[in-house]
Amino acid sequence: MKSSHVPVGRKTLARFITLGAIALSASLQAGSPAITPAPESSTSTCALGDWWHGKYASGNWFGVRDTLESHGITPFGGWKGTFYGITGGGIDSPRGAFDEQIELGLKLDFEKMFGITGLSAQGSVRWRDGRNPNNYVGASPWMNPSSYQLGQQWRLMPFYLMWESRDLLPVKDMVTIAGGWMDPYYFFAMQPDSKLFQNNAITQTKGIGANIPFNGTYAAWGGHIKVKPTDWSYLQSGLYMAIPQATTMSNHGLDLAGYAPAPKTNGLYAISEVGVTPKLGAAKLPGKYAMGGYYWGLENKSYFKETYDGKYGFYWQADQMLFREPSPAVEPAPLAKGATDGKSFKEVKEPVAPAKLSDQGLYFFGFINYSPEYNNSLPFYFHTGLVYKGLIPGRDLDQLGVAFGLGNYSYDKLLAEENAGKTIHQTNEAVVEVDYRVQVSKFLYVQPFWQYLIRPSGTGMIENANIFGLHMGVTF
Repeated sequence: MKSSHVPVGRKTLARFITLGAIALSASLQAGSPAITPAPESSTSTCALGDWWHGKYASGNWFGVRDTLESHGITPFGGWKGTFYGITGGGIDSPRGAFDEQIELGLKLDFEKMFGITGLSAQGSVRWRDGRNPNNYVGASPWMNPSSYQLGQQWRLMPFYLMWESRDLLPVKDMVTIAGGWMDPYYFFAMQPDSKLFQNNAITQTKGIGANIPFNGTYAAWGGHIKVKPTDWSYLQSGLYMAIPQATTMSNHGLDLAGYAPAPKTNGLYAISEVGVTPKLGAAKLPGKYAMGGYYWGLENKSYFKETYDGKYGFYWQADQMLFREPSPAVEPAPLAKGATDGKSFKEVKEPVAPAKLSDQGLYFFGFINYSPEYNNSLPFYFHTGLVYKGLIPGRDLDQLGVAFGLGNYSYDKLLAEENAGKTIHQTNEAVVEVDYRVQVSKFLYVQPFWQYLIRPSGTGMIENANIFGLHMGVTF
């Protein structure tokens, strides 16, 4: 059945695709930003080259930015925009959709400002808008093709204090304590390589968000403590408020309520994680292996109408670099002009300094979430993926990624629906995604991607959806 919605405006779409094509063309002609020298033909060209090869699209503000950072004040921010071309399947295709996000924030380093070792603060605000591609795909919200749809319009993001022990204890940053208006999503179940992808399940919710709030929009009063007994192991625990409807657009992240017993206002949200971060083999391949558990303390009912004080679940994750490309060789230099070994006239050179290990290579990530099926709609979720950084010669900062995510719905929910006379049930839902990020400069990337959503909504009543898209990002 065709929707009555008007498709994305042709002018808007044309501008976005044109901008992406120009950036992509410039990148391919210029080569990787890490190896392209800055122009030196003139003062104006040199200034343009300094900007292009810098870290920020807004430049260095005539030196003001460096001055601020040297005094412990670091502004940050960026823009992300994505076009989704639903070419087949779903509930309404072919269709197009575009959404975007802008975030602006500030970090304060009180060690630089006042000499307080390890103390810092940060906070930010965010704006999201655009058309939801899931209107045409029909997937469950936790597996939305877009990760920008929750918390639309402007929103107050986390603002908090953090203290790190730095070198005060036997292990560097042995203890970290943070507290304020916080989101556990930014500290627990972290998988940096999964952030390459666009689908909401892989990059944000990880299946947890289908049952309780777990994404980059939820925030509440609370804090966490992290302890590193060694430089390769850690454990961390957090305690936050469980606020009903905290992710809705209407409160704009300003539901700054104090504690009150559930269900009147809120309960408690506890989460803990333990992990190891080994470096394997002669290549020192970095890895992270962790498991965690969480408790969402709001009164709820099971699918058979039994009352529970909360919901809980567990997760396991593995992140491992599988292969590292050889690090660049470092040419030894003479100790001093004319220096010899004392036995011959052969010039002596300094020993080769260890080269910085290359971050180019193949990375793996995997994640499993489990929760009881009597009061969780998605008791099992799994995703896995591979990311290769620098696969194409001369494109050292580009990334190619492929990922797969699968969620199984609650059998208890299915039985309860059958008892109520329903004949259509959610069983399982999956997604395959492939992305290639072209790092045009240090502050700009262009990223074509493909998503294939299998059994959107999990019922089998919606045709598998095919999406070709273009994602772009700019660091301000």
